Amino acid sequence: MAGEAQDKNWPLPKFYFMVDWGSTTNIPFQEVSGLDTEVEPLTYRHGNNKVFSEISMPGMVKNSKVTMKKGVFAKDNSFADWYKTIKMNTIKRQNVVIKLLDEAGKPTMTWTLLNAWPTKISSTDLKSNANEVAIESIEIMHEGLTIENK
Repeated sequence: MAGEAQDKNWPLPKFYFMVDWGSTTNIPFQEVSGLDTEVEPLTYRHGNNKVFSEISMPGMVKNSKVTMKKGVFAKDNSFADWYKTIKMNTIKRQNVVIKLLDEAGKPTMTWTLLNAWPTKISSTDLKSNANEVAIESIEIMHEGLTIENK
């Protein structure tokens, strides 16, 4: 039966996570999305193939942009400071590590974005009649995604 002592394997909830980049650790993000990577298929048929069909093989790896959203905190310029480092094809690249945590706060699954850099930052919208938390977001490109499930 579900919930008995022998059932120790349960899917992890997705709300308990932390993000580290560079020297900044445990950034309190509200949402992380776009942890996707795919391989573009190539089709090929050589001229002396007796079978009249193409074969498929793996091509270039295509990484998607990762979007991260967090609350706006007083005197926190981390997004803008990283974005300001973009100057004439030079950028401060750094690894970004996203960790899904278990109930004890230990990482169970880790996504590492290699040589990441910001492509876009978005500030919060402002409304005089709203009672919501101010949210800012950053879009990050990377050169590779490694996934480790511990």
